[in-house]
Amino acid sequence: MPATYSVYGLGLRVNVPIAGLSGLAAARQIDVCMSLGSMPPHLKANLDASLRECYVSADLDECGEPEWRVFRFLESGDFRFVYSDGTIIVVDAQGSRVWATWPVTGSVEDTATYLLGPILGLVLRLRGITCLHASAVAIGDQAIALVGPSGAGKSSTAAAFARLGYAILAEDVAALSDHGDRFKVQPAYPRVRLWPAAVRSLFGSADALPRITPGWDKRFLDLNGRGFRFQRDPLPLAAVYLLGDCRAGQAMPLVETVSPKEGLMTLVSDTYATRYLDRSQRAQEFDLLGRLVAKMPLRRVNPRADMARIPELCEAILADFQRLTPCVV
Repeated sequence: MPATYSVYGLGLRVNVPIAGLSGLAAARQIDVCMSLGSMPPHLKANLDASLRECYVSADLDECGEPEWRVFRFLESGDFRFVYSDGTIIVVDAQGSRVWATWPVTGSVEDTATYLLGPILGLVLRLRGITCLHASAVAIGDQAIALVGPSGAGKSSTAAAFARLGYAILAEDVAALSDHGDRFKVQPAYPRVRLWPAAVRSLFGSADALPRITPGWDKRFLDLNGRGFRFQRDPLPLAAVYLLGDCRAGQAMPLVETVSPKEGLMTLVSDTYATRYLDRSQRAQEFDLLGRLVAKMPLRRVNPRADMARIPELCEAILADFQRLTPCVV
C-alpha cells in the first residue's frame, strides 16, 4: 500500500510503508518517488557497458570486500549503489526517483537503513539542498547543529539531548534551507540511530532500545515514544558546534570559538555526499557555507573520552549557547 511522507522538507511517495518514517505528516505535494522491490526495465540491459565506477567505500565487510560501490550511468547520469549484502539502489540524476531491490535474505526495513541515510542525503544534494553531516537539536525556537564525521558522537549527543527533554530535528543529515543571510534546518524523521555501546552508556543496557531491523546490531531511539520529542517544523539555525577529538583526563568538555576561515574548511569537509557533486553544485555549496560561517557562531567542542559523560557535553553546549542567546535556553 503506497504511503506519503513529509521528510527533510520534501514530499516523498513510497510504494510500501517504511517503519522509520511512521508518525510523519503526509506529503502535500510529491517531490520524490521511491519504488521498492523493482527496477525500471531501461536500467536492466547492458549494465556493464553503460556504467562507470565513481566511488568505492573504504569500509570493508567481513569478507574484506568494500561495503558499497557507486556507479553512474554514462548516458543518463543516474547513480547505482551496489552494497555487499546484495542490495542495489538506483537514484536518478535529478533526485526525483529512487528504485531499490534486495536479496531474498533481506527486507524493506533492511534496505531502509540505506534509504534514510546516504540515499536521501544524495537526493537532497542533487536537488540543490546543502546538508551538513550533523545532528540538529531544538533549543527554544532555534536549532543548533552538531557537526562531525562518522564516529564523532553526533547521534549519541543528540540522544543525550533527547533524554534531557529537548526535541530533535535530525541525526546524521541536517538539511539546510537557504534564506540568504539566514538558514533553517528541515526536520528529518523521528528516530535516532545508535550503536549498542552508546545505548548501554545512555540507557544502561544495549537491549534497552530495539534493533533497527533483526539483522542489524544498531538500535534506535523512537522520538515518538513517551518522554521524547521530535521537532516537526523547521527552525532557524542559531549556532554550529563542531565535535572535536575526545580528550582523556580533561576535567570538563572544552568549548572553543572557531574562526570563520577554520569553520569553513571544517564544514566543507563535513557536508554530506560531496563526492557526487559536479563543479557547479560544489560552487553553490561553497557560496552557502561562506555565508553561513560569516553569520553563524561557530564553536569547537572537545568532549571527555568517557562516553558515559556525554550528558556533561550537553550541559557545556547548553551553557555556551545560553551565553550566545541568553533568552533562549
